[in-house]
Amino acid sequence: MDSTTPENLENRRIAKDAGTVMLAIILGQVFSLLSSMLITWAFGTGVSNEAFNASNRLPDILYQLIAGGALASAFIPTFTTLLTQGAREKAWLLASAIANIITVIFIVLGVLIAIFAPWVVRNILAPGFTDPVKFALTVDLVRIQMIAPVIFGISGLVMGILNSHRSFLWPALAPMMYTIGKILGVLFLAPSMGVYGLAVGVVAGALMHGLIQLPALMRLPARKYTPTLGLHLPDVREVARLMGPRVLGVAFVQLNFLINTRLASTMPPGSVTAIAVGFALMMIPEAAIAQAMAIAALPAFSAQVAAGKLEAMRHSLAGLLRGLLLLAVPASLGLILLREPLVTVIFQRGQFDAASTRLVAWALLWYAAGLVGHSVVEIVSRAFYALHDTKTPVIIGVAAMSLNIGLSFLLSSMFVSWGWLPHGALALANSIATFLEMGALLFFMRKRLSGLEGKHVLKGLLQALIAGGSMALALWGWIEFCGRLTLSSNAAPWVTALGGIAAGVLVYGLVLVLLRVPEVKMVVGAVNKRLFKRPN
Repeated sequence: MDSTTPENLENRRIAKDAGTVMLAIILGQVFSLLSSMLITWAFGTGVSNEAFNASNRLPDILYQLIAGGALASAFIPTFTTLLTQGAREKAWLLASAIANIITVIFIVLGVLIAIFAPWVVRNILAPGFTDPVKFALTVDLVRIQMIAPVIFGISGLVMGILNSHRSFLWPALAPMMYTIGKILGVLFLAPSMGVYGLAVGVVAGALMHGLIQLPALMRLPARKYTPTLGLHLPDVREVARLMGPRVLGVAFVQLNFLINTRLASTMPPGSVTAIAVGFALMMIPEAAIAQAMAIAALPAFSAQVAAGKLEAMRHSLAGLLRGLLLLAVPASLGLILLREPLVTVIFQRGQFDAASTRLVAWALLWYAAGLVGHSVVEIVSRAFYALHDTKTPVIIGVAAMSLNIGLSFLLSSMFVSWGWLPHGALALANSIATFLEMGALLFFMRKRLSGLEGKHVLKGLLQALIAGGSMALALWGWIEFCGRLTLSSNAAPWVTALGGIAAGVLVYGLVLVLLRVPEVKMVVGAVNKRLFKRPN
């Protein structure tokens, strides 16, 4: 297909936007990693960190339930449709109404949860926390952090507004500011306040998450705030219609995380922190690759749907899936093979000892196996939202998460009978369920779009597997070689991890070049154009 066709031009714009978001997310993930390192160095996998990770689950659930995935998936397609139709005044009226509604919802929920925090911790969050000190600490941390969702509600809506205007940089940097808040809390408040300082840092980070986006919001044309709930407006009802199933879907996802926390609280000490840190490590490449693409793609998909260009959307989705697989496959293999030296280099110091490393690396092994599934689900679900269809991905997601819950109980008992650490079973259950969810989403999306350019996508997957297999052999050889080197205990993990990353990238890239993968040529051309741009 001609590179100057509207479909390919839109693909290039999506790729450019995704590149912007990816760079911002990578920067954010660097700070997130720094935050995790500082927190684990300060608190290890002991009582304070266990209480924080359990208590932090509730504000995160509320954010994801209303302001994160659920609201964005319903608001952006509706808001973008109004902008595409030139109904800017109606679009801002919709934004005002949604902002007011979610503020009321979060304030009410926050007050109720703060009042009933002991019951919530005892019966929902962590029934395994029987130690009175650990229990009381978790209750206190829940109450402090319930301020954050109120702020996140508005901030999440602002992200949707800016993304709908194809403004991606500042919203993509917002999570970094949230992480910086936690870093400030652990560095400057924790020495005198203990883990309470980290909880205050969560609230400060939420505030910074919103503030960094305000200048970009103020530059948008014809913006207008109206103090109304707008319950009578058709567009508000459309957002509610789309959001209803999505809330149910996100609720099931968060229910799975909640059940995992409950189960881990009854497992050997450190299990709650191990699954939290392991999942966070897996999410670093998932965020940089899949979330960047998904954030850039949703407004583009929504505009294509509003214009009736489903063929263009199919072409865009197929191109994204190819690029996604070429990046996610090596990331998954790399995390699996280098998991222990990576965890050692990143976390092992202070209160985080060798036993903590083994706990986290075990969880990371099974979470990393599901990275490709998580990444594809991120993209394909956005395509459904752009089609104003939140029911299909929700039904599939509910089925997958129900299976996840069942597998968590089943595999945990199996791991125990095999003499394996049972928290790894929670990660494996998540990966299996996510792959099944991915397959179902692709099947139904293929029917909706009358195809997904399957040969083109599968060829990309085959190329990724060939290059990934070569990379895996090289990494295995490097790890064996490092194991035979006479190195100090401090230097060994650094040499293994950093050398492994370098060898993996080199081998994977060379094989892709030998396979003549077109995306490599496109990336090299874009870099050359940017570095050696000639003046007019």
